[in-house]
Amino acid sequence: MISFINAFPGAIGQGLIWGIMAIGVYITFRVLDLADLTVDGTLATGGATLVTAMTAGLNVYVALLLAFLAGCLAGLVTGFLHTRLSIPAILAGILTQLALYSINLRIMGKANQPLSIYQFDLLVSITSIQKAIIITLITVAVIIGILYWFFGTEIGDSIRATGNNANMARANGIDVNAAKIKGLVLSNGLVALSGGLLAQYQGFSDINMGRGAIVIGLAAVIIGEVIFGNLFKNFALRLTAVAIGGVIYYLVMQFVISLGLNTDDLKLLTAVIVAVFLGIPNLKKHFDENRVKM
Repeated sequence: MISFINAFPGAIGQGLIWGIMAIGVYITFRVLDLADLTVDGTLATGGATLVTAMTAGLNVYVALLLAFLAGCLAGLVTGFLHTRLSIPAILAGILTQLALYSINLRIMGKANQPLSIYQFDLLVSITSIQKAIIITLITVAVIIGILYWFFGTEIGDSIRATGNNANMARANGIDVNAAKIKGLVLSNGLVALSGGLLAQYQGFSDINMGRGAIVIGLAAVIIGEVIFGNLFKNFALRLTAVAIGGVIYYLVMQFVISLGLNTDDLKLLTAVIVAVFLGIPNLKKHFDENRVKM
């Protein structure tokens, strides 16, 4: 228990960073109603781009912008494959993710690239947890505010309408394919931004740092919806719930690790957590139906 208490601040800081990634997943999974697996590659792309840019002497803010734009470009490729070549979204994401593995190696020049806190001026770092939490909290709040404004504009409404009912959106004159591409670009941009922050936090970028990211993102989305779904109806609050879901996920993981779980079983635990939270709404529905019948 003492080890969990000591790791509590770190879990919050890392959970907030992954919460940004989960917000990106939410845009495709809930808003667009698409299964996008580009995420596993895009997260590593964001980290690789930031580390390479900072190593080349660029400012951390410029490096984060480049990471975001690199993610946007990856989302654009997935959107092009899906809308213009009529490749199913899930397969288009897999193809882009596969290509990003080689691209990320090209960006870094090797499988792992360190980022020393003593050599660079980082926004977030594992050596300064309090600063990391404050910076990531501000970043999450700014992102939620921008997204709340954006999805209230005509472009944002067209993306939401496409996710709700593509046929009806098309009948109302909305370019559905363009809306899907915009959603995928924005989503993967946020995921790459999260990757850039994560690379700073852990002090390196790695070719495998995005492996399993989509599962963690889905876990954060589902946890946030299950716990706060009945309370948070506003769009901004739903995004907030997703970010909190990322924090809760990492707190749960840290707690289980403190109990002595073998770290080799973390992926199995993640799958179990996602399955449980995915099943809770359906089980609750059946329970309510049976109670009404009785």
